[in-house]
Amino acid sequence: MLETIKKQKMKNLFNENDTKAILARIDNLKSDSPGLWGKMTVDQMLAHCTAGFEMASGKKNLPRPFLTGIIGFLLKKVYSNEQPFRKNSPTAPSLIITDHRDFEAEKQKLKSAVIDFQAGGEKKCTTHPHPFFGKLTPTEWSIGVHKHLDHHLRQFGV
Repeated sequence: MLETIKKQKMKNLFNENDTKAILARIDNLKSDSPGLWGKMTVDQMLAHCTAGFEMASGKKNLPRPFLTGIIGFLLKKVYSNEQPFRKNSPTAPSLIITDHRDFEAEKQKLKSAVIDFQAGGEKKCTTHPHPFFGKLTPTEWSIGVHKHLDHHLRQFGV
């Protein structure tokens, strides 16, 4: 019960105000926004974050390696707790974007993905396990994708 109450207070993308705030931050990105850490360019980050929403909505289902699954289960709370993700956190190789993309097109794709995720709510959230953290509830997905997006928006100074 206490955990449920805590999660309700945490920022998540099922909350309309949290979604509006994230969209405003995305709008503040510029094509030349420099990364404060990591190797991604801003256009690569946008595409990477869109891929995260494709996982959360079930449009992209990544395999779950056995050993990663065991470690991920033990670290599952990291995905949906109040602590921001660390700088330079590891990512699934299939979510690493190495080619350059059209900034405006990627920005619009990400904004659409955020809006669609929020509008779909819990019913449209995937039941496929996260490739690292395993089975997540819709609330955990919503908090996790917010944290992930917040992490990368901070990476680019917005």
